[in-house]
Amino acid sequence: MSKYDDIRHLSRPVYEDLPPMPLADRAAQFSPFAAVVGYDKAVAEAARLTDPRIERMEDELEKIDQEMAVLSKRIKEMPQVRIRYFVPDHRKSGGSYREKQGRVRVIDTVGNTLVFADGEVIAIREIYELTFM
Repeated sequence: MSKYDDIRHLSRPVYEDLPPMPLADRAAQFSPFAAVVGYDKAVAEAARLTDPRIERMEDELEKIDQEMAVLSKRIKEMPQVRIRYFVPDHRKSGGSYREKQGRVRVIDTVGNTLVFADGEVIAIREIYELTFM
């Protein structure tokens, strides 16, 4: 004999002014409670890795300047180049290194950028390597 035998046969109470709660809402009452909103996102952001910015040596800067001078002379040809450049992360220190291969359409001296034929724009100060194809 169970201590609930005396009420087990009873049906649920029905109230005229209160409709029964849908099952999905009833289940939500018992779902886990997020005590700290955004905690999971903060942990994921902290775990995301970035690369440190590599400081370039004087000879590396000179080489890039020389390649930019050649590029400037050949810009009407829209030369095909491969560029390795740094993209700073907007949320934390560091960033990532990327490569771009394509035809350079314009050297924007006002914005200090390279504009590629496909419309992509790369800041000249972020270029680490420039190679003609």
